[in-house]
Amino acid sequence: MSSENTITKTININHKAITIEASAAQTLLNLLREDLRLTGTKRGCDIGVCGTCTVLINKKPKCACVIKLEDLNENDDIITIEGISSGDDLHPVQQAFIDGGAVQCGFCTPGMIMTTIALLDKNPNPTRDEIKKAFAKNLCRCTGYEQIFESVERAGRNMHE
Repeated sequence: MSSENTITKTININHKAITIEASAAQTLLNLLREDLRLTGTKRGCDIGVCGTCTVLINKKPKCACVIKLEDLNENDDIITIEGISSGDDLHPVQQAFIDGGAVQCGFCTPGMIMTTIALLDKNPNPTRDEIKKAFAKNLCRCTGYEQIFESVERAGRNMHE
């Protein structure tokens, strides 16, 4: 790797500062899955339309497959599905998805959960239309979305009671 295409920067991943030295054109998804072995973030379309690789960057849902490392800012805060729970306790959104039967094959679930966390952080009591809008970039081929939307509503109630 030539030094002119290599970047070095410190970013925060799952509450830990990590200094990366990598190709500027490498995607965040590749860094997470291949270099850091954080494989909970799934690879789907690789063009940013399925939402499978959704992570939170500074609390906003982003598709990691289209984020180049050169586009990240020093000290950006990145949270993956591995960074949301505390010890053995599931995050309330994860529990709501399980309780609501919103997990079928599970492939899209990490992206759906990350999108839900971002939505509920911004709006703890979203309407069904607001939920649908938030999920416009997340595809599920198994559930038909009804259990997912109900689980988002359940998580909002549970987290903010």
